[in-house]
Amino acid sequence: MTTLAPRREPPEVRDFRFDLSDVPKYWHGGRRAVSLFLDNLSVFFPAGERFFMASVKAYRNQVKDEQLKREMEAFCAQEGHHSREHVRYNKMLADHGYPVVAMEQRVERLLRHVTQHTSRQWQLAVTCALEHFTALLASLVLKDPRIMEGAHPTMAELWRWHAAEENEHKAVAFDVYLAIGGSWLTRCLVMMLTTVTFWGRVFGHQVRLMHSEKILFSVREWFDLARFLFFEPGRLPALLGPYLSYYRPGFHPWEHDTYALLEQWKAGLGARPARSE
Repeated sequence: MTTLAPRREPPEVRDFRFDLSDVPKYWHGGRRAVSLFLDNLSVFFPAGERFFMASVKAYRNQVKDEQLKREMEAFCAQEGHHSREHVRYNKMLADHGYPVVAMEQRVERLLRHVTQHTSRQWQLAVTCALEHFTALLASLVLKDPRIMEGAHPTMAELWRWHAAEENEHKAVAFDVYLAIGGSWLTRCLVMMLTTVTFWGRVFGHQVRLMHSEKILFSVREWFDLARFLFFEPGRLPALLGPYLSYYRPGFHPWEHDTYALLEQWKAGLGARPARSE
């Protein structure tokens, strides 16, 4: 049985808007493959976050805990703002000539298939799995400032804001899943399927973006990306243990405590991101 970690304050809804008008194409210090990897992740967010919101909202009448209800509302508000900003981000990518529209349509088709052919509980379990991914990846952004070293300031702020809020609400869908009696076996099976599907799509998107940039066969660019992800500040291997902990009976997202990182990020909000027109 899962034991809930001590409750945190409900997620705070922050309506940040980012002016992307002066963001260069290779915004991460001129590094093409690295910029494209983060752009790649952005392609998933508008459709993904709409799916997350729908899967949580589907249970709003079954959740009796008033605090969890407030957290569900804040979760949906945060995800709505993330979706809006990544729609604008993806439009910028499309304006650069990347095949973003077709890539977004593939994500939408996949999630539509999940919605049409699985139960509401499975859809919520998919959300829990993907929220675990995003929270772990986001924790790296919060933990190591070198990840955004050399990045355009607006893009660095956008990704840090998104990373902070993903960690702030990382347990909401999971707590809803527990509240509606979701099983350990189902969430583990769904996590395995989601892992293969998600990372397969990420790799496919990366290939497509690098092909459109005419660097698909550049050993130098692939090496630079691998260095960023596995040997520099990205350090994806460090996430293997936290990822595998999801499969343990009794797991809860807040056992990976990022509260201090969130407080550190909030303390730096004196210089708020510029608002777009």
